[in-house]
Amino acid sequence: MLLNQKILPASSNMKEFEQFLESPFEIGVMLEVHIAQLKNINAMAKRYGKKMIYHVDMIQGLKSDDYSTEYLCQEYKPYGLISTKSSVILKAKQKGVLAVQRVFLIDSHALEKSYKLIEKTRPDYIEVLPGAMPWMIKEVKERVNIPIFAGGLIRTANEVKNALDAGAAAITTSKRGLWEITQFQDSDT
Repeated sequence: MLLNQKILPASSNMKEFEQFLESPFEIGVMLEVHIAQLKNINAMAKRYGKKMIYHVDMIQGLKSDDYSTEYLCQEYKPYGLISTKSSVILKAKQKGVLAVQRVFLIDSHALEKSYKLIEKTRPDYIEVLPGAMPWMIKEVKERVNIPIFAGGLIRTANEVKNALDAGAAAITTSKRGLWEITQFQDSDT
């Protein structure tokens, strides 16, 4: 599953989600959400022809494990799931859902642990945070040979360009101003 969308709008509340629904983007990320809102969010996304990637670790009222992943896949049929947990990634892949392993670029030790986890799970994509470090995007991409989403602390169009130039397949962002940058909305950036 390769994406042709360079900006992935990330919503952490209903107002942002409604703005995403009105946007030209087909695929969006839902960050913080209460489990009781999922049914409504899923129905609204379907009505607008949108595909959703849910961040499993941030769904309030749902434990992020393989059982909850199976429930999400069966009940809501998401386009993709993001998690830091290997059990979620493995179950999402088993269910044919786009699996995005989130890793934090904190220090060398954490990075090495992430590499080991990625070898085990072999996700469809890796989301690296913070994404405002193009040299790390390049290093991670070369090491694991898995497409990368860059997220976190990307605040300007220039930082978006730097992350994409470093090899990121797309940028996940809740910064509404970056959703408006049309130069990155086509697949030929």
